[in-house]
Amino acid sequence: MTTKLGGPARRALPATEPSRHQKDESRQPKSGTSLTAQFVKILLLGLVTAFAVWAAFPLIAEEHWFGLALLVATTAAILYIYLTPRHIPAKYLVPGTLFLVVFQLFPVLYTASTAFTNFGDGHRGSKQDAIVAIQTSSVTRVPGSAEYALSIATQGDPATGPIVFLITDPATKAVSIGDAEGLTPAGAVTVTSSGKVTAAEGYTVLNAGQASARSKEITEFTVPTQGGAIRSAGLSRAYEGKAGRAYDAVTDSIRDMTSGKSWVADESVGAFVAADGERLAQGWKVNVGFDNFTRALTDDTISGPFLRTLIWNFAFALGSTGFTFVLGLFIALALHSSRVRGRNLYRILLVLPYAMPSFAMLLVWRDMFNTDFGLINNLFGTDVDWFGGAASARLAVILVQLWLGYPYMFLVSTGALQAIPGELLDATKVDGAGVWQSFTNVTLPLLMIPLTPLLISSFAFNFNNFNAIWLTTEGAPFPADNTTNGATDLLITYTYRLAFGGSGAQYGFAAAISIFIFLIVATISTISFRRTRQLEEVYS
Repeated sequence: MTTKLGGPARRALPATEPSRHQKDESRQPKSGTSLTAQFVKILLLGLVTAFAVWAAFPLIAEEHWFGLALLVATTAAILYIYLTPRHIPAKYLVPGTLFLVVFQLFPVLYTASTAFTNFGDGHRGSKQDAIVAIQTSSVTRVPGSAEYALSIATQGDPATGPIVFLITDPATKAVSIGDAEGLTPAGAVTVTSSGKVTAAEGYTVLNAGQASARSKEITEFTVPTQGGAIRSAGLSRAYEGKAGRAYDAVTDSIRDMTSGKSWVADESVGAFVAADGERLAQGWKVNVGFDNFTRALTDDTISGPFLRTLIWNFAFALGSTGFTFVLGLFIALALHSSRVRGRNLYRILLVLPYAMPSFAMLLVWRDMFNTDFGLINNLFGTDVDWFGGAASARLAVILVQLWLGYPYMFLVSTGALQAIPGELLDATKVDGAGVWQSFTNVTLPLLMIPLTPLLISSFAFNFNNFNAIWLTTEGAPFPADNTTNGATDLLITYTYRLAFGGSGAQYGFAAAISIFIFLIVATISTISFRRTRQLEEVYS
């Protein structure tokens, strides 16, 4: 206890307890960084709120109430977390969680939901969209069809922007804008004496050259009307034709006005089907249950080559991963010795394949394996048709993968080797262990602990390495009796050809096959990670 002359005794303040002046200073906001952080936080929260308001309007218009409720709840939770001083861990977890949901969980769930539908070309929109498409595609010119002066315009880039028709009524001189939804009155326009529009507010009128470059799109483009549709007759005239097929709401069918043939709506397949089984090309999206999965397993033309492709897929993934790892590790061990001079230069040269764009190098390697003019045959004086036989084509793609993949394994092996204490290796020499014993009993087990997860991820990548096959062999060679499944096809390239290489895209079927591939890779990865944990327990 201390005393002050002429005053009462007072308790001394502990050295660790801040004074009132210090507490007041601690409550003062820090200048500089603190103000900047506050400004950034307000700006980001403002952007989040603005995005939520912008996204709410289309959800309301489409009456997606669940999506709207989820949007409101998410926005409110973000504002609550970041506008209160509490919930510090959540402030760091929320961004990562949102990115996980948006970029990982949502695509997976969307792919899974698509696998149970017939979504694809001809089955993209609603039933009403299919009816409009059927009627407008059957429009033909009839005697007495109304004719209009036509100008072609776009919104945006003349080469890629959406096409619209600028139509001038010859009787009233009124100009209308025609798109896939129908006709609407035009705004400010400039019209010649012949009725051709030369300028329109908000649109770019195409000149003759620009319109000719998109003549196919213009010919196929239709503007629906009450009794049919408006189609182009060249680049300067249009006509209103009559639909050859009409929808009957009473019988829920499409009837051909000329032949009298009818196609009745079948909700199970999302298409209009005739009595003889004929389907109209335009359909609508419906839920088909497990039909896509059943087709993949029971259709002989698909399930027959599936097992053979699966076996080669495993061999390709294991060979690509295993050979690149062995070569990369061998080079890393060779350059790990301090007696090697110029190690940094060698390392730079060895990682050059990793720095090259893979798609470009795959195309280069494809030309190098050319039978007549390729570098490989010219260099060794051989005449091997590398992509003509199954064995040689598979060997070629494995060699390409070896060249492209070993630099990655070399880099990760080099990093893992540098993390092993040198004293541990010196101790093995003292104990009399040879180089091979030291490597197999000490170095390799310690390397496998950090490298096994990388090998698993490399296996998963190579299992779905679409570019490696498509840019070199495109799945060739193909047997004479099956042009959809080649000797070098992986499941992913086989799926791509089945789903997108035929008459049209079949996204639902492709999604179903993707789920099969996902289950295979997920099962292998799970088993491998469990073995990795056991390895860590043994050497920890």
